[in-house]
Amino acid sequence: MSSNFFAMVNRMKLIDRWALMRNTQRENISEHSHSVAVIAHALALIGNKKFGKKYNCERACLLALYHDTTEVITGDMPTPVKYYNDDIKNVYKDIEHIAGERLLSMLPEEFREDYIPMFEQTEEDKELWALVKSADKISALIKCIEEHRMGNLEFEKALEAQEKLIEEIPLEEVKYFKKEFLEAYYLTLDEHTK
Repeated sequence: MSSNFFAMVNRMKLIDRWALMRNTQRENISEHSHSVAVIAHALALIGNKKFGKKYNCERACLLALYHDTTEVITGDMPTPVKYYNDDIKNVYKDIEHIAGERLLSMLPEEFREDYIPMFEQTEEDKELWALVKSADKISALIKCIEEHRMGNLEFEKALEAQEKLIEEIPLEEVKYFKKEFLEAYYLTLDEHTK
């Protein structure tokens, strides 16, 4: 029998994010994962070039590409629901773990070990996962900025909350990204090309 793994991963494009909010532009988890991968790669590169870190930039990018893959089984749980309280958060982590195991079981045995780090955070990748989580939050902020710029007041409070979350991230790579790159997302195309 052939493996279903990559066909399931391909379904990421079918899972919409921000389901509880009215969107001017829909975003699926495939698009979101691409955004997170680009940002995670940038954060790793910033760490290496500006702060003397020795991050594996490509691995950060790869982990980011797969960071929400379990949602092809679970769907995208809205943040207010997922983090409503510790009980729900812990149960959802268990569900994500089971979904990850289910996806891994779809791979031929000889490839599973190579994909385990995409679904189970190892000590070896701890620093990279911190970058991916930060990139995930930055990507969410960018979505809020874009929606708010389009006049979508539905995202007003989410924008404020995401800006606050980014402020609270202690990583120097995130502070640098915020200072050097984040402001541009608040600009129009005409302002970019001046």
